[in-house]
Amino acid sequence: MTYEIKPRTLHFHEPAGTSRGTYTERRVWFVTLSEAGQKGTGECAPLPCLSCDDLPNYEELLHGFCKQVCEKGEIDREALRPYPSILFGLECALRMLRRGSRILFDTPFTRGETGMPINGLIWMGTSEAMQRRLKEKTNAGFHCIKVKIGAIDWEDEMNLLRQCRQLQHAGDTLRVDANGAFSPEEAPRRLKELAQLGIHSIEQPIRAGQWEAMGQLCATSPLPIALDEELIGVNDTREKICLLDTIRPQFIILKPSLHGGLTGCEEWVQLAEERGIGWWATSALESNVGLSAIAQWVSQYRPTLAQGLGTGLLYTDNTEAETVVVGEEIFFKDPKDLKNPKDLKDFETPKGSPELERFLARWRDSDTTMTVQTSGSTGRPKLIKIEKERMRASARMTCDFLGLSTGQTALLCMSLDYIAGQMMVVRALERKLRLIATPPGGHPLRETGEAIDFAAMVPMQVWNSLQVPEERERLKRIRHLIIGGGAISPELEGTLRHFPNAVWSTYGMTETLSHIALRRISGPEASLWYAPLPGIRLSQDEETHCLIIDAPALNPQPLRTHDIVEFAPGGRFRILGRTDNTISSGGVKIQLEEVESLLCHHLGDTVQATYRPDEKFGQALILLSTRPIDREKLRSILSGHPYWMPRQVILTPTLPRTETGKPDRATAREMAMRG
Repeated sequence: MTYEIKPRTLHFHEPAGTSRGTYTERRVWFVTLSEAGQKGTGECAPLPCLSCDDLPNYEELLHGFCKQVCEKGEIDREALRPYPSILFGLECALRMLRRGSRILFDTPFTRGETGMPINGLIWMGTSEAMQRRLKEKTNAGFHCIKVKIGAIDWEDEMNLLRQCRQLQHAGDTLRVDANGAFSPEEAPRRLKELAQLGIHSIEQPIRAGQWEAMGQLCATSPLPIALDEELIGVNDTREKICLLDTIRPQFIILKPSLHGGLTGCEEWVQLAEERGIGWWATSALESNVGLSAIAQWVSQYRPTLAQGLGTGLLYTDNTEAETVVVGEEIFFKDPKDLKNPKDLKDFETPKGSPELERFLARWRDSDTTMTVQTSGSTGRPKLIKIEKERMRASARMTCDFLGLSTGQTALLCMSLDYIAGQMMVVRALERKLRLIATPPGGHPLRETGEAIDFAAMVPMQVWNSLQVPEERERLKRIRHLIIGGGAISPELEGTLRHFPNAVWSTYGMTETLSHIALRRISGPEASLWYAPLPGIRLSQDEETHCLIIDAPALNPQPLRTHDIVEFAPGGRFRILGRTDNTISSGGVKIQLEEVESLLCHHLGDTVQATYRPDEKFGQALILLSTRPIDREKLRSILSGHPYWMPRQVILTPTLPRTETGKPDRATAREMAMRG
């Protein structure tokens, strides 16, 4: 094995300002390893006055480590822990050499099938320059913007951030990076002011090395703190553990050139995830060579948070790009080479039924609102107006939670008269998914043989698909299947638990623009508890124990529901019943859903509980059933709940359902009144 080192100076298009100074050029070293006709190249690029291996004899050290790799045929990672930029370059070069390909990791991203979300970066500069860059990023479609702060007047920076918030859409993300600009004394005040703007997180508010002060900030800050420079030079595993356990940050930012190469960052990821600490990766101003390697490495983790990988256009004399930015996503190869579909324009204008064309026309007209009909699950349906920007915010929440990305397929098989179907279209438009539209019937997979990444169905559609072997197999292959619009019976949930891909139960309503929480019902991650989407804050009414939803991006006011909930640590919750479905029979409170859940477990989805006024008991429990039920069998099933024994069982050919498949409680009560 032989090596070659080529130093190179890169020049910025515009001065790149940080609180530590301004960069106009960048020195990097490209290392190429060669063996048996194969070559692999990596980038070694320490940041001046910041990297722990920014040393006067850097090039001499680089030659020495390259010689060791050539002699041994492997990297001594322990010896290279103090030299993360050298380790990163050699790891990439050797991996490329061994694989015989510029593709370092085999992922959907490197195969050109998907992109990854990135943030739009606004460098420090004059107020005028930063305002110009801000408008450029928002006009380019970035929903996550990161602003460097700490170099100009504080009030000017706050005014800029306010302008950013005005330009952004509801639900958009704004991050700030202080690069250690604040003192420990002034930081709490600065963080409080920033929190009022709904900032997602702040990177490195105070200078690194002040663990106690940083830990105090992380414990009391009104907005999440992400560590960046704090990780530089912390290369020993025990020291990493000590840092994370002492400071307990909400996030860490990983840069392989600064934080231990690829293996060192993998160690950071493992330690962070063990402690419930979030993370994302960014470049450290590398050329396109280093940027491509970082993007490939990150793609293994299928990130949903926006990454800091949009730096490929920084230099006037950059190397040839292996990545390309389209909108707010980065791709490993030119989007026109994507396998499915071949043209990004296909995502922007989904085709299908006349109903879909009519919806798209309404969506693209000048009106900022949409008129949507509620499902009528607890009363008569009604029409409400919803802002389109709030629908977009909801779409991004779901796509981020599930990790959906450009080029993946989405199935529209629900009526566009209701919010569930409409939101499938909005998600496809927001994330540039390829939308496949089928009639909203009982067998959505009858004619759809294509692989589906994302689909939403009601329980009836799922149950029907399970009855046909060919459709059942297609259902199993859906990567993410969300089920809403009605309760999932224990029998159906038991079947879906063994599915190989992700199946989710949704919680939401029209007023929350489809769901605000998901519950996994398949695989080892199956749970009884719903996890709220990012940006959703939940609480509980102290008297009724009903759920209160605070989702500013979706609804301007907190929404009080009739759902009685129980909370678990971490903000997860489960539904116990509804106050408007609670009856008082002889002074005993009875939840209709609890009665139905128990009976359906034994009798299948053939019964529905309701009530009617009763002179003696106040309210009498009535059972609707599609088949005769033996009273003794019924008494046996309800032996643990004697007060749940219905006063009457009414036979009916079909159970009353709304158009979206939910129990039609109003019609059920009318049937009970008629006897």
